[in-house]
Amino acid sequence: MRVSVQETAFDAGAEANAFTAGLTGAGAVVTFTGIVRDNRGRLAAMEIEYYPGMTERAIAAMVEEASRRWALADALVIHRHGRLEANAPIMMVATASAHRADAFAAAEFLMDYLKSRAPFWKKEIGADGAAWVAAKDEDEAALRRW
Repeated sequence: MRVSVQETAFDAGAEANAFTAGLTGAGAVVTFTGIVRDNRGRLAAMEIEYYPGMTERAIAAMVEEASRRWALADALVIHRHGRLEANAPIMMVATASAHRADAFAAAEFLMDYLKSRAPFWKKEIGADGAAWVAAKDEDEAALRRW
């Protein structure tokens, strides 16, 4: 299991290949890459802040929870911080299991957690100024299903 909170960009394909390279006993791998979304065509960048150490521990605890709930062979979470331009990869989740149902469920669980509870603070910067991103009801609803 690996958790990385990093400023540098990552190559999702290379990360997926590295993740699967050493797997044994897995019949399914699920990967998801989140992209900085520009809904209104006005986003210049997103700035992401976090507390070093605390954030990694919190995400690692959720990966451990996913491993308790589903039979995972391995899991990977990468999340970036700092200034990210629109359309840049912001995060990646990969899960591996003997069967696809566990891999999909664990990946969705981790993605919902990252969206709603992981200790990151996001600020959108655009032509009309900057604003902190507020929690969304639909993200909270997605998290409640777990």
